[in-house]
Amino acid sequence: MPHASGDDHLAPPAGAPTPADYGPGKVYRSRRRARLRSLRIAAWVALGVVSVGGGGLAYLWSQLDGNIQGTDINTALGHDRPGEQHDGSMDILLLGSDSRAGTHGQYGTGVSGARSDTAMVLHVDKSHQKASVVSVPRDTIVERPHCAKPQGGTAPAEHQAMFNESYQVGGPACTVKTVEKMSGVRMDHYLEVDFNGFTKLIDELGGVDITTSKAIKDDSSHLSLTAGRHTLKGEQALELVRTRHAVSDGSDLGRIQLQQAFIKALIHRFDSIGLASDPTKLYDLADTATRTVSADSDLASASKLLRLAKDLKGITPGHMNMVTLPVTYDPQDPGRVVPLDKASHRVWDALRDDRPIPRSAAKNSVGDRGDSPVTAGT
Repeated sequence: MPHASGDDHLAPPAGAPTPADYGPGKVYRSRRRARLRSLRIAAWVALGVVSVGGGGLAYLWSQLDGNIQGTDINTALGHDRPGEQHDGSMDILLLGSDSRAGTHGQYGTGVSGARSDTAMVLHVDKSHQKASVVSVPRDTIVERPHCAKPQGGTAPAEHQAMFNESYQVGGPACTVKTVEKMSGVRMDHYLEVDFNGFTKLIDELGGVDITTSKAIKDDSSHLSLTAGRHTLKGEQALELVRTRHAVSDGSDLGRIQLQQAFIKALIHRFDSIGLASDPTKLYDLADTATRTVSADSDLASASKLLRLAKDLKGITPGHMNMVTLPVTYDPQDPGRVVPLDKASHRVWDALRDDRPIPRSAAKNSVGDRGDSPVTAGT
């Protein structure tokens, strides 16, 4: 894999496309990042359902259990994996697939199948009071391991593969395997959501509050926001997390910044509404969330999501450190990015050792330039 070497120098090669040319036609990547939000929603909703109590609780759980799609990742991957952590920390791969099923061409046509164009590794520390989130750009060039195909057979390993193709080749199990190979960190769970699910979840929540420091207009995502305070409903929220041309350098890296800001706004929203006092609203949200989220089989039940919710309960936006995997433009193809060897190793080492990610690790990364024009709340 063409990793950067030496001092992780960042200058793109002579004659390279401008950053705005990076990742052309990839407007759908951002949706996957919405999945992290879905994780919080699903987990917190499960906790809320239990708080409703009463004789109908077992019935509610059985209904929600039937909603959740599960994939047996452990069986698919076998024993050739990083070792499990036994210190109480937890790592969860959050995926966003670009499936357009049921969207009636609303988000573009001519795209078949699905890819995990949004991927975030959520590391919950052993105290379960703090978390780190590492966004992996969809266009990162990686060493993809051989993977079992969902329809049978095996996809051979590829020396220089684009990260988001792992899902297309071998589904969520292949994406988990790819992340574990590049990071050396075992994924305890994975969670996933798609376009339709994202918009429904945000609408069910009643929207999410954000503040923009400047006007944002992106003809590709159709987002048009003035500077100031906004409550984004489902479609507009999806437009925000798909936006890239109107922010930062116009690349997918800038879009990741928007998505990370939106995650914090979403957590603020969910924590601010009193669902425990509104059982009907709570159940509707739980039903939507569990119909939307796919997970590994070890997590695909309401009771297991409840336990996850308890694990995440103490983590506030202020205790969540979000970074983008340190990358630079690929010298062989400036439309792609490659991990910065030294810096990315520092990031993954921190997760394995259950330490905070050093701020200096992302210092020279092209994914760490400029501030997001969006902040949480109003």
